[in-house]
Amino acid sequence: MTDFVQLWVYLSTTPLFGLTATLVVYAAAQAIYRRLEQTPLANPVMWSVIVLAGLLTLSGTPYPSYFSGAQFIHFLLGPAVVALAWPMWQRRIELRQRAVPLVLAALVGGVAASASAVAIAWALDLPSDLIRSLAPKSVTAPVAMGIAQQLQGIAAMAAVFSVLTGLVGAVSSHYVFRGLGPLSAHVRGFAIGTAAHGIGAARALQIDADSGAYAGLALGIQVILSAILLPLAALLL
Repeated sequence: MTDFVQLWVYLSTTPLFGLTATLVVYAAAQAIYRRLEQTPLANPVMWSVIVLAGLLTLSGTPYPSYFSGAQFIHFLLGPAVVALAWPMWQRRIELRQRAVPLVLAALVGGVAASASAVAIAWALDLPSDLIRSLAPKSVTAPVAMGIAQQLQGIAAMAAVFSVLTGLVGAVSSHYVFRGLGPLSAHVRGFAIGTAAHGIGAARALQIDADSGAYAGLALGIQVILSAILLPLAALLL
């Protein structure tokens, strides 16, 4: 038992630990997700976060030690987001024809997502820096952190709120859309991409190619609009 503890202490301080733990946990979560026929409540990203957070807490592993290995996967986030442009390129003609309605829908959806979060936080009398960190919650995490810094919020909290928003959107969207009745793949994809950014777009891609393409488009438009409009709104208010 002593030898096992010593081995665990050694492995938990090496970059191999973070990389291996992330890959093994996600692979297991993905296998269970497929086994359960991709039910939203078994979302592999959500369960990977829960399991890894529990593993780090129980083992007492500092986050920097974990991230020293997991950063190799983190690096792939950029290429993965860029790859979302390919389905959009394949549908560039229809997207060009719908450009104005799509931008207007993204603007309305982004305003609703940000304003509702800020209004609820203000009603609950949360600290002003947390309210500012909540404003970009429906933007993908790296961009949300940059926007939060411009708003004088807390970048780390903005990342947490962004990830939580994506997870909630990816899990709940199936039930929300089912309650709303028949909707086209375009509408479903654009809605989840607007509200739940990259994590929602990944869920949309697993269901339908058209839905995933429109989710990726919504993600991109939301990033541009939020990066420009949220700092301007903060100055005006």
